[in-house]
Amino acid sequence: MSNRRVSSRLLASLVLVLAMVAAACGGGGTDTTDEGEEAGKPVRGGSVTYALEAETTGGWCLPEAQLAISGILVARTIYDTLTAPNAKGEYVPYLAKSIEHNDKFTEWTITIRDGVKFHDGTPLTAEVVKNNLDAYRGKYKGRAPLLFLFVFQDIADVQLSGDKAVKVTTKKPWVGFPAFLFASGRLGIVAQSQLDDQKTCDRKLVGTGPFKQVSWKVNQQFVAEKNPDYWQKAPDGKPYPYLDRITFQPVPEPEQRVNALQSGQIEALHASGANEFVPLREQQDAGTVKLYESEKFAEVSYVMVNASKPPLDDVRVRKALAHAIDREEYKQIINQGLFTMASGPFAPGSIGYLKDTNYPKHDPDEAEKLVKEYEDEKGPIRLSYRSTPSPATTAVAQFLQQKLKAVGIEFNLATVEQSQLINTAISGDFQLIGWRNHPGGDPDEQYVWWYKGSPANFGRFADDEMQRLLDAGRSETDPDARRKIYEDINKRFATQIWNLWANWTRWVVATQPNVYGINVETAPKLPDGSGPFPGLATGHPLHGIWVKK
Repeated sequence: MSNRRVSSRLLASLVLVLAMVAAACGGGGTDTTDEGEEAGKPVRGGSVTYALEAETTGGWCLPEAQLAISGILVARTIYDTLTAPNAKGEYVPYLAKSIEHNDKFTEWTITIRDGVKFHDGTPLTAEVVKNNLDAYRGKYKGRAPLLFLFVFQDIADVQLSGDKAVKVTTKKPWVGFPAFLFASGRLGIVAQSQLDDQKTCDRKLVGTGPFKQVSWKVNQQFVAEKNPDYWQKAPDGKPYPYLDRITFQPVPEPEQRVNALQSGQIEALHASGANEFVPLREQQDAGTVKLYESEKFAEVSYVMVNASKPPLDDVRVRKALAHAIDREEYKQIINQGLFTMASGPFAPGSIGYLKDTNYPKHDPDEAEKLVKEYEDEKGPIRLSYRSTPSPATTAVAQFLQQKLKAVGIEFNLATVEQSQLINTAISGDFQLIGWRNHPGGDPDEQYVWWYKGSPANFGRFADDEMQRLLDAGRSETDPDARRKIYEDINKRFATQIWNLWANWTRWVVATQPNVYGINVETAPKLPDGSGPFPGLATGHPLHGIWVKK
């Protein structure tokens, strides 16, 4: 491959997950139902009702949207991204026809595919792509992004390069830039009509995706029908998707989602908690549902620490918390022994992963010592934990309360609905918060979550050494040097305790036995012929789903 092409080795998976709640979620290996031969030839028609873990109350005006995984699933139904990850975690052209860079990784030329139409009938053009990129980076009149402002702060300029291409110039070498054109499915290309809609941009969605919006009733359902003019062709020579319609229903209570699938009220759901895995696996064993599980490119579940607020601005208190928590007991009680406890933010297979980062071991005596040392100087330690009101996250809070109380720390739970949890993090109105983020692969996209002063640095820690390492990692082209940089970041988390790590998050998509096209064995290949991405932490494509009649 030319050095001007996106390097697969340097552009391994970067999945930006705007964090989601639940310190009680986890990961294991990867299990798939072997359905390749039994599936047979895909059938067109029919519909699927898909239960989501939460509603996206803020809507889908993408430059300004705050999307967790449920919102990303809907977004990937309506919109396409310029790039997409493949089976190896490489970022390859998707809505873009090609992406090329100069020798210094400071100029990127994005060439647009021909013949692509938005749902309103208007063509995809380089100008619309430029306007989208400008909107995401806060340079387009009428659009006011929040988190993306920092994500794209290293873009110096975006200009048209002929009729079919856009040239992006960066302020510094940016090796992982193509991953940011996917951004976990958040950087969908929006039609000009939606981009300029000042009143209903959040709820009147117009993309190029396989489905187009029919209706949205908040907290009830989002309905989309197939796009008959979709640009991707199925093996039968006709456009994807196979389904006529897909309906998303927010069902926040895990037990209700599982029961709805078992009773036939829905055809699909996504889940990540131990309380859901146990009954779903039982149903799979009975042959009443199919499961596709994956921890590949896993995110991590953890307790996020607001290091800007006393007493958590003192590293002694943070270390006391880490020493107080019995992680093996957490695994058995909270995760029912199912999931692997995390050593840091980088999962196995990711650059920077270390089996042992020297993260503090369970040591209640050391925790008590640190607590007493702090209290002798500054007084009692009182902490509040923010999380959702679900039974699973309440169980986590009760577990933490018990462990911290035993070493002399007062600990209280304050609940907030999942749709508001991101706003809580952005506002900084918390001390500790249940969180899930940082899915795997190349770690450059974590820059926005950990850089000093970033609006996405919800933990608000200001670490000069972390900042130096993140800057170095962004522009380093040597793979061995990059790996060492991110290993050092991993170790830095272990000494400074900016977060309290729980487990790798394992996701499952459960369906009725006659639903196909989600498993990597039956899902569509990418436009360049490469295999589909196996991770589920950022949702999955939906254009290949079909129902066997």
